[in-house]
Amino acid sequence: MKLSQGNKEQTYTIKELGVPKQTQDRLQSLGMTQDTSIEIVQKKHNGTMVINLRGTRFALGDQITKNIEVAPCQKK
Repeated sequence: MKLSQGNKEQTYTIKELGVPKQTQDRLQSLGMTQDTSIEIVQKKHNGTMVINLRGTRFALGDQITKNIEVAPCQKK
C-alpha cells in the first residue's frame, strides 16, 4: 500500500521509496530507509502528512507520500 493511504496514529514499515533519486537520497539521509518504522501523526486534507521517523517529526507532501510503499507493522 502507499503511505498516502495510511491511517493516522498507525505504524508502518517502509518497503520501497519510489521517488526521484535526489528525493530518495534526501529521505535516506534523514533516516527513511527500507524496513524502517514510521508513524503517521497527522493527515491534512490537501494530502500533506506529518510522520514520526526515528523520534523526529517530518512533513511530507502528497507527491512524496503517494510514491512510498509501506506495509502495516506487526503488533508485538
